[in-house]
Amino acid sequence: MSHFLGIDIGTQSTKAVLVDADGKVLASASQGYQVDRPAPLHAEQWPEVWWQAVRDCIVGCTGQVGPHISGDISGICISSLYGGSGIPVDAQMNPLYPCLIWQDRRAEAEAEWVRQHIGSERIHAITGNGIDSYYGFTKMLWLQKHQPAIWEQTRYLLPPNSYIAWCLTGQLAIDHSSAGNIGGIYALRERNWSPELLAAMQIPAAKLPERLIESTDEVGRLRDDMADELGLGGPIPVYIGGVDAAIATFAAGVVRPGQHVAMLGTSMCWGYIDSGLEAPPGLVSFPYVLDGQRYLYRFGGALTAGGAVSWFRDSFYRPDHPEMSEAELHQLMETQAETTPAGAQGLLFLPYLMGERSPVWDARASAAFVGLGLQHGRGHMYRAVLEGVAMALRHNIEAGSHQGIQLDERLIVVGGAAHSDLWMQIIADITQRDIYTIEEQVEAAMGAALLAGIGSGEIGADAIASGWIHLQRRARPDPRHAARYEAMFELYRDLYPALKPLQHRLQQLG
Repeated sequence: MSHFLGIDIGTQSTKAVLVDADGKVLASASQGYQVDRPAPLHAEQWPEVWWQAVRDCIVGCTGQVGPHISGDISGICISSLYGGSGIPVDAQMNPLYPCLIWQDRRAEAEAEWVRQHIGSERIHAITGNGIDSYYGFTKMLWLQKHQPAIWEQTRYLLPPNSYIAWCLTGQLAIDHSSAGNIGGIYALRERNWSPELLAAMQIPAAKLPERLIESTDEVGRLRDDMADELGLGGPIPVYIGGVDAAIATFAAGVVRPGQHVAMLGTSMCWGYIDSGLEAPPGLVSFPYVLDGQRYLYRFGGALTAGGAVSWFRDSFYRPDHPEMSEAELHQLMETQAETTPAGAQGLLFLPYLMGERSPVWDARASAAFVGLGLQHGRGHMYRAVLEGVAMALRHNIEAGSHQGIQLDERLIVVGGAAHSDLWMQIIADITQRDIYTIEEQVEAAMGAALLAGIGSGEIGADAIASGWIHLQRRARPDPRHAARYEAMFELYRDLYPALKPLQHRLQQLG
């Protein structure tokens, strides 16, 4: 029987999963790391961290099975975080500078330059996307302006999955989901780089991979030296994969319009697929990882979801309990939040710890607890954090619904948040939808493995429906909480416009 290896390079950890042709998980491995934050609103990572984690995870998987399995792998595929600027590499493919990842918001001045000199309407007409320092093209302009020596030496700007695929095969390509997510310089209708926008921004086309391929296309074959190092046999095909949010959405079974998924990892990405070319304003659009010439992936999301939970844990719980593991701390937090009533006794949290993406699109937005009083303790505040992210999710769902999209009543949630029964119930109550999660709990890595199987031709695109993925209902809306959460959501939507001028003035003070 054939076997497939799926790799998911995330913001805080890399995971790998080895499965057979029926989707049975035979081995899995993971490795964690941190994001470098050298200044406020900066977020960057060196690709060597990812490459080492990928190697360790592959070896971790092959070490759990016998040589008869590790020597019979028919394909490897790579899911990865959105790499923002891309990794600047020289002609010998040596990284020159850290990758400015999706969470980095340092390119505000560059975003404003594009608004003034090119304009939001033209950018949206060509790319289907907006102008914001979230997008990779603004981060490229930041490198061009602030690191001219690095820019001059840069041969390519590569998303993480392209770089790792090159490390494995020595071959270079970029998938359409990663190219489209750069925004600004990718023409959505033509499915190619935009000569007009590249010229307007003075980004040489030569700095971008010329070879654009589908997520199920083969980049190349595993190098012999890599096969020996990783305990794998033969010249295994390596498939390019794509952006983790879209691959996690695919892993959840989204293969038709109307289905929608919320991925809650470090950030929150809520997305669906659509066959129309007219991109809704306020959401991110790029080709889907399956049948990308036909379907576009649309998503919106919060910059901090699990990131807000980690921040709250490390700031408010870790100092008092240094002896506890992360799992023990989370159990304590969940227990205290569970005993707090819905609505946290009138406490609201805006989860804008790194600015915000859709539908706010404001790098200078900031987080806030509103309604805080002497009656509130850490349990109330933690519950407010969970509720605030759930309200950000509903805010995005409503933005999509207002575009006339007919969404399923069922909402699928993937990512680390799916481990929390409390959070799943809060999301059900605030969105007023039944919540489903994936039993396998491997999500994007499993989606990458399935894309490898589809790319190899050994597995059909309907494999999800035939047993690769199993969904389970985790929560349904509690009618006792509906009225309170409805009122609090109205307040949540009103908070940002009311606080925006003060937040911007505070940012100016430094």
